[in-house]
Amino acid sequence: MAKKSFALRVDEEVYAAIEKWAADEFRSTNGQIEWILSEALKKAKRTPKKKEE
Repeated sequence: MAKKSFALRVDEEVYAAIEKWAADEFRSTNGQIEWILSEALKKAKRTPKKKEE
């Protein structure tokens, strides 16, 4: 799976909360943001379909 980089502007307090949550779950802040987005996609039933090889 290729990853795409992009700039993300987040309120300092929100970032601090995500950073703490990530530390509590032994993830990097970036990994936590990816996990949050993935869970939101699952909940909304918008998970991308896997490409067939």
